[in-house]
Amino acid sequence: MSYFDAASGAPLHPVARQALLASLDDGWADASRLYREGRRARLLLDAAREAAAEAVGCRPDELVFTSSGTQAVHSGAAGVLAGRRRVGHHLIVSAVEHSSVLHAADAHQAAGGTVTQVGVSRSGRVDVSHYAAQLRQDTALACLQSANHEVGTVQPVAEVADVCRAAGVPLLVDAAQSLAWGPVGGDWSVLTASAHKWGGPSGVGLLAVRKGVRFSPQGPADERESGRAPGFENLPAIVAAAASLRAVRAEAAQEAVRLRALTERIRTRVPELVADVEVVGDPERRLPGIVTFSCLYVDGETLLHELDRAGFSVSSGSSCTSSTLTPSHVLKAMGVLSEGNVRVSLPFGAVSEEVERFLEVLPGAVAAVREKLGGPAPATTVHEDSLVVDALGKRCPVPVIELAKVIGDVPVGGTVRVLSDDEAARLDIPAWCEMREQEYVGEEPADQGFAYVVRRVS
Repeated sequence: MSYFDAASGAPLHPVARQALLASLDDGWADASRLYREGRRARLLLDAAREAAAEAVGCRPDELVFTSSGTQAVHSGAAGVLAGRRRVGHHLIVSAVEHSSVLHAADAHQAAGGTVTQVGVSRSGRVDVSHYAAQLRQDTALACLQSANHEVGTVQPVAEVADVCRAAGVPLLVDAAQSLAWGPVGGDWSVLTASAHKWGGPSGVGLLAVRKGVRFSPQGPADERESGRAPGFENLPAIVAAAASLRAVRAEAAQEAVRLRALTERIRTRVPELVADVEVVGDPERRLPGIVTFSCLYVDGETLLHELDRAGFSVSSGSSCTSSTLTPSHVLKAMGVLSEGNVRVSLPFGAVSEEVERFLEVLPGAVAAVREKLGGPAPATTVHEDSLVVDALGKRCPVPVIELAKVIGDVPVGGTVRVLSDDEAARLDIPAWCEMREQEYVGEEPADQGFAYVVRRVS
């Protein structure tokens, strides 16, 4: 089995395993006690904090360990917003942040705060000038991930940090996906990360708050971790997390070169091997191990099952793979094709033979899914040079499949109106038009859902 979903959770690093087992014997006591066992645990905790702070690029007393990366985000955002409540209640986030950041923003808005979402380009990257334009006198906090978890696009954190610093606004950086590859540059104020993203054990997060940032921990007071992470520390997991972070950093430069070559091969070969594919994300400013593409006329969930049967573990941002039947918020913000979406995220140590086998298997898997979905004939109504496709009640990728089947039935200059109540159609039909060189006219309200209008160009 080839595990290609490291962006969700990296396999436990051998160093993490060794450190975890060793610290189970020496790190079980209360590190706040003065007796021998407590002192031994304190030495382990202090060493882990120093190692993690060195990797982050902050002082040891600026960093605390939390129970997860999500908890670090929620505690970090809530603490800064509370500490700066006299400044105002305005929060800025990018539209492609991890769901933990967006959920924190929702909670802030529900409590009476205001939130601005900054859009991104089709490559998934924020524009620095546009981000800067959202800063206001009452902005209490700005958030920007270091790199995107779904498409791998690296964000201009250093430049955004500069404009935030000039405006006197702290910047919180979610560095979960990038920290294994190196410290986050720029004058950021708060940083969060999660150990299971770099091969550490799950259940350990990092929260770094720079000195001088007004921060008010929320919830009941606790004497541990500077009051920012309540509860008894999971010391064996913390030690393993810090040890594995140091280990992957030692390998990062060489491994980045190797994985970039492998993901570039996927980016190049997939469109050659499979028709009607859109590779998404910034082609250059990206993480080494992540490559994402979407396939027309493909059900994402079915494709993942086909690849799983062939021995590949990958993930997807397609609406068909989610319980909400809505596309990934990242793909939606980018305005790219969502149907048949596949994210390949290679772990440290992935070998070229596995990638080659994936490229051999993928065309057959896509073809099998397309064949399964190619059966239903579209219900159409023709009126002069306009044709209506009724795809109401049908989910991705059927509306696009039915559009593709009938576009040739109207003359050049004629239109096809696709009736759909599937949220994914708002992304996938315009993406199909761009890929097939047809004109997307726009959407119109219909009795049910929307009518997506396409004009035949060729």
